[in-house]
Amino acid sequence: MRKTTSPKTFCGLCAGMCALRITLDENGKVTDVRGDRDDPLTAGYACIKGLQLPTAHASPDRLLHPLKRTPEGRFVRIGLEEALDEIGERLHRILEAGGPDAIGAFRGTLSYSNYMLPAWLRALGSHGFYSTMTVDQSAKWVTFERLGAWAGGREPFATADVMLLVGANPLVSLSTFNFQNQHPVQAIRTAKARGMKLIVIDPRRTETARYADLHLQPIPGQDPTLLAGLLHVVLTRGWYDASFCAEHAQGLDELRNATRVFDPHYVAARCGVAADTVVQAAELFARCEPGQRRRGSAASGVGPNMAPHSNLAEHLIECLNVVCGRYPRAGDPVPNPGVISARRRWRAQAISPQRSFERGYRSPIGNYGTLFGEKMSGNLADEALAAGPARLRALIVDSGNPARALPDQRKSVRALQALELLVVIDPFLTDTARLAHYILPPLMMLERPALPPRDYETIVLQVPYSRFAPAVLTPPAASELVDPNYVFWALAHRLGATLTFDGVVLDGTRPPTTEDLLALLARHGQVPFDEIRRHAGGRIYPVEPQFVEPADPATAGHFEVMSLDVAEELRRVLAEPNDLPVPFTHRLVGRRMRDVQNTTYQHLPLIRQRHPYNPAYLHPDDLSRLAAHAGVRARIVSATGSLTAILEPDEAVRPGVISMSHGWGGLPDEQGEGAAHGACTNLLTTTESGRDPINAMPVMSAIPVRVELEAPPERLSSPLNTSGT
Repeated sequence: MRKTTSPKTFCGLCAGMCALRITLDENGKVTDVRGDRDDPLTAGYACIKGLQLPTAHASPDRLLHPLKRTPEGRFVRIGLEEALDEIGERLHRILEAGGPDAIGAFRGTLSYSNYMLPAWLRALGSHGFYSTMTVDQSAKWVTFERLGAWAGGREPFATADVMLLVGANPLVSLSTFNFQNQHPVQAIRTAKARGMKLIVIDPRRTETARYADLHLQPIPGQDPTLLAGLLHVVLTRGWYDASFCAEHAQGLDELRNATRVFDPHYVAARCGVAADTVVQAAELFARCEPGQRRRGSAASGVGPNMAPHSNLAEHLIECLNVVCGRYPRAGDPVPNPGVISARRRWRAQAISPQRSFERGYRSPIGNYGTLFGEKMSGNLADEALAAGPARLRALIVDSGNPARALPDQRKSVRALQALELLVVIDPFLTDTARLAHYILPPLMMLERPALPPRDYETIVLQVPYSRFAPAVLTPPAASELVDPNYVFWALAHRLGATLTFDGVVLDGTRPPTTEDLLALLARHGQVPFDEIRRHAGGRIYPVEPQFVEPADPATAGHFEVMSLDVAEELRRVLAEPNDLPVPFTHRLVGRRMRDVQNTTYQHLPLIRQRHPYNPAYLHPDDLSRLAAHAGVRARIVSATGSLTAILEPDEAVRPGVISMSHGWGGLPDEQGEGAAHGACTNLLTTTESGRDPINAMPVMSAIPVRVELEAPPERLSSPLNTSGT
């Protein structure tokens, strides 16, 4: 009889962190993978991404040895320590010639638990920390800094009477902060059964919108107008929490005046949403009987955060929470006090806006500041292409694919090619890796131990849940793979820099193990790391309950709901034309696919079978007006670029809208090879104009485009799942 084992682990691809049970035969080969039914949080749920992890680990396309680019452009095998020696020597020369800020690093979605990367940059004295956050949802950071926040946390999903989601689809993304991202379909059904009302604002009837009590489908890019209209209704009809605002908010009269013109009829004309629906949405979210408290919150996804006026839209969403007092009050229980994070005090008071982006370091290229220690990824290409000593000359990319993720793809690829040194840590030959001077293939997720991300623990987990996942798979035989943490420790050692990891100075002579670093991250937690390690699988820990405490008069701050710069941007929205500029006919928006996480794992056989490319979805009536049919190739043209895509019908899409997933395609010059392998929507974006002055955020959604059919139209096999999920 064969001896099998079934270790427990979890998927770290997104905030869902689904628990998995993997069955191995006596040779350590995976024979089965499924959701862990014994897990108290995910209860057996796991999406296709997590279930495909073993396939990704065993992929024949996986890189198993470090590679070096030759002067002729070929990749040849090189030993790990030799590669690190050469990278260290080149970094040393760049440091001497250009100083610390000539070196940067880009942290991708799959490396958010890698705290060593920013520690390494700090050790060098470099400000060059970039990540996907500043091309994704950095408007949330701007809003925290410009509006303020609540020291008592957010209203929990479990007790919400009403939820408002703007451009968010948590049933697919599993990454919405005011939603339960674990077992999301069951979560939303349970919430609806207890009476929670759901409002969704999205130009597509998304998987989440199918559960909505009210779904508004505005014209893409009109989120600020619609949100200002909701605030107008709430304020003029007295549906706001006057006592909460009097105690915790400043600028309420200014907010009322700034939104006065955004009455329901104006909003209806501009957004394409009926005036009575605007009133209905405001009433459903805000109105409650006198003396009663309505719980719930408004939140966004990448939709408004990647569209025009993204910072303004996010600010207005959070203003809805402020004026309606949608925050925990003194005496409310804290759903998740934390397990691996330190215990802190939760208080019923505001944290005043800090506007840190206006102080401290500013990039000499573009004059942008930083947000939470990060430079703006929308400015990365300009910094690499700039002339003179201030330019970015070396970049290390950890588990990201900026060649596809960054806006203005042609310019971004030129910038990556202009670097004197590009090092990519990735298990696959991504588009970015193909441009690299060195590729260092890492141990993959199931081959190294892990904890859930500490810094987001109390945000993405609704209960005090945690787990330790040991390495459950053995690296492929004869491979030479590296823990990404070791890369940064080894380079610091070679450069004579002292690493301080989470406040602890690391030994410069002995590399720490992954477990060493996890223990450091959890050292101030409410459950000892060794205890978490002892438990197989996830557990909801009986940590000491916490309750929101009354405000501390000495430290209580305020929300700033309508500052001068926010008011000025809202006035600019009023002055902007509403019609599409000639000769454009549609607006292109993004959409998530459940099967992939951004650019990750699109090449796996099952994923490729289900989604061989990313179609351009249109309403069937739009397809008819184009005299086109499903599967036709078309050129989609913006003011600054174009791509070739395959058209597919989707009744869930608002007419006049094209809905297309991001993160597909190849390098720009390969787009002519055909849309059958996907198209990169960042070919339609630009960083030459339209960037936000705070966070360099370009317009990456609600892009005016036109459709040019190829002749003769050619029918291609459609994806098995034309809903795009």
